Amino acid sequence: MLKKIVAITAMLFAVASWAAVDANKASDAELDSLRGVGPALSKRIVEARKQGEFKDWPDFMSRVKGVKEKAATKLSAEGLTVNGQSFGNAHATAKVARNESRKADKPAGKP
Repeated sequence: MLKKIVAITAMLFAVASWAAVDANKASDAELDSLRGVGPALSKRIVEARKQGEFKDWPDFMSRVKGVKEKAATKLSAEGLTVNGQSFGNAHATAKVARNESRKADKPAGKP
């Protein structure tokens, strides 16, 4: 019985360590716990967040110096989210929206 309790406790800690860290809610320490985020980047994130919550990944990347597409991909893979969205999901959604708006702008072809 004790082994089961220890195993369940270990699994809960493992799940908690893989939990996503949201850029709008995380503390300096939570941001620092992510691989690839050091004290300087966590400070820039917190400072940029003082202007208001990040709407999405493009907003995050435009306001946090040093975070572009490549860095956003790595940070997202480590568990960083913006409003609960990972970078891949937000990036794909934005791409689909752009493509749909382009299709809507094109004139209809001749039958």
